[in-house]
Amino acid sequence: MRQYAGNRVGLAVVGTLLLGAGAYAWLRGQDRLDGLPSRAKVLPERTAHAVAEQSWALWAVALVLLVLAFVTLRWLLLSLGWGRRGARSGTGTAMLCVGLKDVEGLARATVRVVGEATRLRIGLTCPATADVGSVATKLDREIVSRIRREVRDDDLGAVVRIHVRR
Repeated sequence: MRQYAGNRVGLAVVGTLLLGAGAYAWLRGQDRLDGLPSRAKVLPERTAHAVAEQSWALWAVALVLLVLAFVTLRWLLLSLGWGRRGARSGTGTAMLCVGLKDVEGLARATVRVVGEATRLRIGLTCPATADVGSVATKLDREIVSRIRREVRDDDLGAVVRIHVRR
């Protein structure tokens, strides 16, 4: 399963619940739900009067709902991949895969150039059976320097993240 699949499933569940609640509220407001009284109370009468007298309470509820909407929108945008820093380097990714062709079960390899070509981000996902020490040594001695030369220059900083699957 992909890394962001959980976020997408969570968004789908939350979106479905909100859609159902909105449809219910709209149908209730239009008096289209049979069997329910048309003027059913949402809050007890004393509570409703107390909220109506305190004008700031409605503003507070509106503010909380607005913040919740922005947090949910940010969650959606990050789940879609927006806001990630850097640009993918196809050449760097190809060089990484060729350099690690002897690693069995290599699931994911990415190379990103971050900023104004000031740093590399290299991500690698390998199986638990792989010898991570030899992979890291090979990356350090051979592959990262080749990617640096191909992408920009030898002074380029690099961050390498190796994720080992279970």
